[in-house]
Amino acid sequence: MNHSLKHHVQQLGLELPEPSQPAANYVNHVRSQNLLFISGQIPLLQGQPTLLGRLGESLSPEQGAQAAELAALGLLAQLSAALDDDLSRLRSISRLGVFIAASGDFQGHSGVANGASNLLVNALGDKGRHARTAVGVASLPAGVAVEVDGIFELQP
Repeated sequence: MNHSLKHHVQQLGLELPEPSQPAANYVNHVRSQNLLFISGQIPLLQGQPTLLGRLGESLSPEQGAQAAELAALGLLAQLSAALDDDLSRLRSISRLGVFIAASGDFQGHSGVANGASNLLVNALGDKGRHARTAVGVASLPAGVAVEVDGIFELQP
């Protein structure tokens, strides 16, 4: 069995991007015992923020789900770097946080967050199933529509 996270993502026809570097005074990830906390990731294309705007105003729910998928791909890139691309070191995703820049009357948060959840389950199988919070916010870094963070349980 292939334990490379990059390989699992390639099987979906996708490519893991280079892990982004922190934009301020924080680190990409922190390990505490068997938990790995990965900082929020935004949707990037060729290293640049993409899908800018707010759901319910300038972006459709489908574009929001695409933004969530791209952000989750960044989350997987950080995970791959933290685990030296060895998926056998991952037990599961414990929690996924999805932050969605949205108008006050937007109600499709769950559908947008499914863009991230679906990618993670498709890439990781049962290890990718997770608890999740999806919340609407007024704005996000660089004007992106979605930011995703995660807590992962590692093998002891």
